[in-house]
Amino acid sequence: MLLRSPAFANEGRIPARYTCDGEDVSPPLEIVGIPAGTETLVLIMDDPDAPMGTWDHWVAYDIPPTEEIPEGVADLGTPGLNSWGRLGYGGPCPPSGTHRYVFHVFAIDGSLGLPPGADKATVLGAIANRVLDEAFLVGLYSRA
Repeated sequence: MLLRSPAFANEGRIPARYTCDGEDVSPPLEIVGIPAGTETLVLIMDDPDAPMGTWDHWVAYDIPPTEEIPEGVADLGTPGLNSWGRLGYGGPCPPSGTHRYVFHVFAIDGSLGLPPGADKATVLGAIANRVLDEAFLVGLYSRA
């Protein structure tokens, strides 16, 4: 499975449009090679370089299998809780330096059945031993 974006290359700079310095909308994503038997997808975006520990920017689960996630998507599966305590996408907004933003997609063998608002740890616990494949995309961002 491969995760990519038409907006930026792997290890490339995320355009400001998708950050707190721009419109703060989610970037378009493409998922290639979703394996047979996939019933749902899980998408997690986090910043492992955040000064207080990994910061979760986007958690979504029970996403119907799709090869395209459009820019600025408002309704993506079941929304999970990000580190701001909100549902949905929150773009890069690093306090200093260049940070890595990791988009991670998992192909899952069924629905997780979690209510809206589950955090990343709960979602990762729920997918244990249920992942058919996974892929990631890393974007970089620093504020001017």
